Amino acid sequence: MPLELPTPIAAYFRADRGSDQEVFARCFTQDAVVIDEGNTYRGVEAVKRWKTETSARFTYTCEPLAMEEKGGRTVVTCRLTGTFPGSPLDLRFLFGLEKGKIASLEIVP
Repeated sequence: MPLELPTPIAAYFRADRGSDQEVFARCFTQDAVVIDEGNTYRGVEAVKRWKTETSARFTYTCEPLAMEEKGGRTVVTCRLTGTFPGSPLDLRFLFGLEKGKIASLEIVP
């Protein structure tokens, strides 16, 4: 049975499967912060660059497996499978939501 993800998070995972960076960027607030692989991306333009660079380096699929609320954030555990070292890999996506968009996202093992 598929997870019932909050609307902005479901939109993020749908957009992540596509190649339209504008659709992806609309999931985030203008001043969103993304932390991934030890790097911090601030603002929607930096988030678009992060998505573009990640998509150029790797081909992957992301399957949400579980969700919980923790410390004011929505934590989604996903299985990533693709062309990267260590595939498949389970990662946690820690989403901070604000006014129906993603204000923060941290991706951790």
